[in-house]
Amino acid sequence: MRYELYYWPTIQGRGEFIRLALEEAACEYVDVARRRGRGSGVPRLMRMLAGREGGELPFAPPILKAGPRVLAQTANILYFLGTRHDLAPKEERRRLWIQQLQLTIGDLVDEVHETHHPIASGLYYEEQKREARRRARDFLDNRLPKYLDYFERVLARNPRGGGWLTGARVTYADLSLFQVLVGLAYAFPASMRRAGPRYRRLDALRRAVEARPRIQAYLQSDRRLPFSEEGIFRHYPELEAGR
Repeated sequence: MRYELYYWPTIQGRGEFIRLALEEAACEYVDVARRRGRGSGVPRLMRMLAGREGGELPFAPPILKAGPRVLAQTANILYFLGTRHDLAPKEERRRLWIQQLQLTIGDLVDEVHETHHPIASGLYYEEQKREARRRARDFLDNRLPKYLDYFERVLARNPRGGGWLTGARVTYADLSLFQVLVGLAYAFPASMRRAGPRYRRLDALRRAVEARPRIQAYLQSDRRLPFSEEGIFRHYPELEAGR
């Protein structure tokens, strides 16, 4: 099946979690809004959001079109891809456990976004810088360590070892956790460098995902958009000044 991914064409954002799964699974897909020509680009993305293309009406990107199916919400799309492309366990209990971890990763991603947009996503960062500094301070001091400690413990408790979150094989949640770790290193480099020695298992997971042949090829290609100050993970030095 050839998939169609609908996401904003200039940022990684939440669409990147979907791209990593598609790339690891060697799926054929079209990044619709990044293509040029008739029937592609942002206009086609907007038609999808308006409900003039596809089936069920999605609320926001990322959106995945799989034949007649139209799926939205990052975790929902990843569950769909994971069960069909060997990126999720076959046993229901463990499959739900991976989805639970993915939803927790989604919570962390939301909190990262709120470090630079603590009041409203419709306001520019420059309109909420004072509140962002306060929010980022609490995030780095309190919230981020809780998340990193949790995922480090999950890795330690995997009875099958292998360095993955569950079982002995990579899953979509491992790929998503990789994206969060490299995103945090971009957004908060000093804080993540200091935290590094505490999280050996997380660092090993990051390196293991990065070394996977398909992921490595993707990261080195022009399909991988760079981090920027328009996405979820943004580097504003003032947000970790003095830390």
